[in-house]
Amino acid sequence: MDKTFNLTRREDGIAVLVMDVPGETMNTLRAEFGPEISQVLADIKADDQIKGLVLISGKPDSFVAGADISMLDACATAADAKQLSQQGHAVFNELESLAIPVIAAINGACLGGGLELALACHQRVCSLHHKTMMGVPEVQLGLLPGGGGTQRLPRLVGITTALDMMLTGKQLRPKQALKLGLVDDIVPETILLQTAVEMALKGKRLPKKAKLSLLNRVLESTTMGRNIIFDQAGKQVLKKTQGNYPAPANIIDCVRQGMSKGLVQGLELEASHFSSLVMSKESAALRRLFFATTEMKKESGAGDAKPRSVKKAMVLGGGLMGGGIASVTTTKAKIPARVKDISEQGLSNALSYAYTLLNKGVKRRHMTPAVRDNLMSLMTTTTVYNGVKDADIVIEAVFEDLALKHQMVKDVERECGEHTIFASNTSSLPISQIAEAASRPENVIGLHYFSPVEKMPLVEVIAHAKTSAETIATTVAFARKQGKTPIVVQDGAGFYVNRILALYMNEAAQILLEGQSVASLDKALVNFGFPVGPMTLLDEVGIDVGAKISPILEKELGDRFKAPAAFDKLLNDDRKGRKNNKGFYVYGSKSKKKLKQVDTSVYQVLGLSTPENRELNASQLTDMSQRCVVQMLNEAVRCLDEGIIASARDGDIGAIFGIGFPPFLGGPFHYIDTLGAQTLVSLLARYRDQYGDRFTPCDRLIAMAENGNKFFE
Repeated sequence: MDKTFNLTRREDGIAVLVMDVPGETMNTLRAEFGPEISQVLADIKADDQIKGLVLISGKPDSFVAGADISMLDACATAADAKQLSQQGHAVFNELESLAIPVIAAINGACLGGGLELALACHQRVCSLHHKTMMGVPEVQLGLLPGGGGTQRLPRLVGITTALDMMLTGKQLRPKQALKLGLVDDIVPETILLQTAVEMALKGKRLPKKAKLSLLNRVLESTTMGRNIIFDQAGKQVLKKTQGNYPAPANIIDCVRQGMSKGLVQGLELEASHFSSLVMSKESAALRRLFFATTEMKKESGAGDAKPRSVKKAMVLGGGLMGGGIASVTTTKAKIPARVKDISEQGLSNALSYAYTLLNKGVKRRHMTPAVRDNLMSLMTTTTVYNGVKDADIVIEAVFEDLALKHQMVKDVERECGEHTIFASNTSSLPISQIAEAASRPENVIGLHYFSPVEKMPLVEVIAHAKTSAETIATTVAFARKQGKTPIVVQDGAGFYVNRILALYMNEAAQILLEGQSVASLDKALVNFGFPVGPMTLLDEVGIDVGAKISPILEKELGDRFKAPAAFDKLLNDDRKGRKNNKGFYVYGSKSKKKLKQVDTSVYQVLGLSTPENRELNASQLTDMSQRCVVQMLNEAVRCLDEGIIASARDGDIGAIFGIGFPPFLGGPFHYIDTLGAQTLVSLLARYRDQYGDRFTPCDRLIAMAENGNKFFE
C-alpha cells in the first residue's frame, strides 16, 4: 500500500517529510493516517543524526485542505467524534514536543486541520502562490477546530485575531498571515523548501509574542480585559446568529477556558465541544449542504452533453445587474466581456461598478494595481453591435419587458454566430415566451442571477422545451467559471427561487396590513434564521421590482400569487426602497447609521395606523414567521412535483444560496423532513381555516403526510 508520509534525510541533517495522499488531488487528514505518522515521528526521534524537520506537501498547489469531512458522518456517537479529536491532539502534541526544530513549508490551501497541523510546528513559512490561503473554516460546517486550533491559534496570534478567524472562517493571504504573525516568512514558491531548510538549520527558537495592537495588548494582558473580549464576542455572535448556531459560542468557551486553565484542560474541553457539535442537527445539515454542492460541481446539468468553450461573452445592459454580470465574467472567469448599452452613461456606470469592486481588492492588498488594470482591460463597451460576431454567449440584463427581450433575441441572431447562446437574466418571464422570437430556439436559455451579482452565489439555469443539451451544459460550465453555484430548473413563471419567495413575501405583506409593525415582522423572520427580514429584503431588491414580478406570476400561476392591492400605494408615493432612499426604512442623511429606523410614514401611505411600540412575545413572533415560511415550503413542494426543479437537493441549495433560507435547517425539503409532512399539512390546514385557500396544502404533501414519506430517506 502506498504511503502518505515519505521521509527523506538530507546531508545537512535536515529531514524532509512529504505528505502526499495517494490518488487524491488535494491532501486531507484522515484517522487512518494516525499510526503511519506516529511511526514516522518515532523514527525521527530515534535518529540522532536528524537536526531538524521540514513538513511539506507533495501536491503542486495544496498543503492540506483540512480533515476528510466524511469521517465525521461515520461517527455513530459523540464518543466516536471525541476520539477523532483526541487522536489528532495526540499526534500534534507528539510533533510539537520534538526536540528538533519543526518547520511547516506551506504552499496552496492550508485550511482547518491543515492549519492546525502547521500550528503544531515550531515555525511556518508560506509561498506567495496565489492559491496559498490559511484559515480555520470549521464554523461554516457548524463545528470548531478540533485539532488544537482553539488553543494554539490564540497563543500565536492573540485572542482577538484568533476569535475573528475562527468565528468567521475567513481565509488569510500570505501577506496578511505574516502581518498577524501566523507565519514567520513569505517567499516565492521556488525557494520555499530552501527557506524552510535554512530556518531549521538555525535551530529551535523560543516562541515569539503575538503581534498585537496597543489596545489588544492592554486587553489581553489581564483577566478583566480578556473577559471584556469574550463578553463582546459573545454578544456579537448572538446578534448575528440569533442563537441558531451552537458552534460560535462553543469556540469562545474553548478559548476562554484554555487561556485561563491552560493548554491541557483547553484541549480536553475542545474535544468535548467538538464531539457534541459533530452530533448536532445544525452541523449535520451544514455538512449535507457541503456534500450536495460538492456533488453538483461534478454534474453538467445535461447528462452526457459536453460544454462548448466560452472564449468571449457579451452583456446587454449596463445597469447594476449588467455591470455585475460583466464584472464576475472578467474577474472570476477571466473571460473577455463586451458590454452594450444604449447610452454612454450606462456603459460608464458598468465600467465604474467593475472598477470599484476590483479596487477594493487593491485597497485590501489582495491584488496589485497592475492585476486590477489587466482585468479591467478584459471589459470593453459599445453602444452598437460592434465586435460581437465572435461572442460565444450573450447575457441580456434589460427591463422585464417581453417585447424588448424579443428585440434583443433578433438583434443577437442577426449580429452573432449561429452557435451563440442567448441567455436571459429575466427574473420572472417564461423562457419559452422569450424564445418565440428566435429562429434558433435551441440556443435560448435563462441565466437568472441574484442581486448583488458579485456576492450572491446562486444562478438559475433555465431550460425551455427546445433548449439543447449542449446549450445547457455550456451555460452551466460558464456559470461555474464565474464562481457561481448553478442549479438547472425547468421553464415556468418565476422559475424556482422567485416563485417560492413571492408567496413568502405576499404573506409578510398580509401580516403587515393586519396591523403588525415592520420591525416586528422583520425580527420574527430574522429570529427564524433568515439573514434579513422580508421588509428589509423588499427595500433592498426594490419595491418596484416586486411590483413588476407579481402580475406575471399571478397571470401564469393563479390567484394565490395576487399581491395585496395596498402596495400600489407605495409606488404611487414613489417608494422604491434603498435605491431612491424611500421605502420601509429611513435612508440617506436622515438615517442613523448604527440604528436601523422604520420610516413610520409608510403606515399612513398604506392606510394603516402606526402600531404601538411594544415587544411581541416569542409565540407571536413564531406565528408570524410560521405563516410566511409554510407558504414557501408548500410552493417548493409544488415546484418539485411539477418538475421545475430536478430534485429536493437542488431545491434546498437554490433556497439557501438564492434567498438565504437558514442553512442550519438544511433547506426547505430537509426542513419538511425534520418537521414531518403531517405536521406541515396540519399547520397549513389550520391557517387555511383562519386566512383562506392560499394555505391549501398541495397534493404531494397530503400524500406524504398520509404515507409517512420523506424527501431524503
